[in-house]
Amino acid sequence: MINVNVISEEKAWFKKIKKKNFFFKNICKFFPKKYKFLNKKINITLLLSNNKKIKKLNKKFRNKNKPTDILSFPLSKKIKLSKENYMGDLIISYNFMDKPKKQSIKNFHQKVIKTFIHGFLHLLGFDHSKLKDYKKMLKEEEKIYQSVILKLN
Repeated sequence: MINVNVISEEKAWFKKIKKKNFFFKNICKFFPKKYKFLNKKINITLLLSNNKKIKKLNKKFRNKNKPTDILSFPLSKKIKLSKENYMGDLIISYNFMDKPKKQSIKNFHQKVIKTFIHGFLHLLGFDHSKLKDYKKMLKEEEKIYQSVILKLN
């Protein structure tokens, strides 16, 4: 079971996702069986932030002086799952999710879901620095996304 501890420091998130904990719990509930970790307690912290904050963190930890959609901070490089695990932290920028500004709530939610899944895979050790790794990660991301969207709609 995956537990997502959601923290929001950007008020604009409240306009688009009313029940944040429920929203992200539902996403994880509809992951394919392989990623549900049924007999384990998996914990993730998710910070719902903005471009200003994520830019600072991106500069500090990745030496990139620009905002990004998501940052992932895995607790460790190698995942050894025991009964209870803390996987790491995710930070999502509201400003990236809210483009274009006139998009529907449904499109906003889909973008957040896809971004959250992308960050989740980073916590599991997936990377996309090489083309081969990018293709592998993209394939897993799409598989998880389709499983979630199918059950949410």
